[in-house]
Amino acid sequence: MSAALAAWGIPYGSEASRAAVAVTAELAANAVTHGRLSGRDFRLSLARLPDGVRTEVTDTRPDRLPKTAATPTCPDALKAETSRGLLLVPAYADTWGCQTRDAHTKTVWAEITHSS
Repeated sequence: MSAALAAWGIPYGSEASRAAVAVTAELAANAVTHGRLSGRDFRLSLARLPDGVRTEVTDTRPDRLPKTAATPTCPDALKAETSRGLLLVPAYADTWGCQTRDAHTKTVWAEITHSS
């Protein structure tokens, strides 16, 4: 992914590149962990924007929506091995959200700009 971002003008190792890779990995991991149904997978899409990149991950669990304001419920949440990943999405992405596409899928997306 870093090579594709570099080809799109987001330098390898830059803050924006690291942010896009981390956010994409988190959204994909969430789709695998929370968004799969037996026999169905998820789809990952990357799109070049004039000033950055957009990541979209579509899965088959529209009934499981992410919390749009992910915050830890207690101080120990940051020490937990799971259930804290979505904290990094709003920290690294300039904007993000979730859209139910139809009765069978939802798409979680994030946009990261060069200046991130």
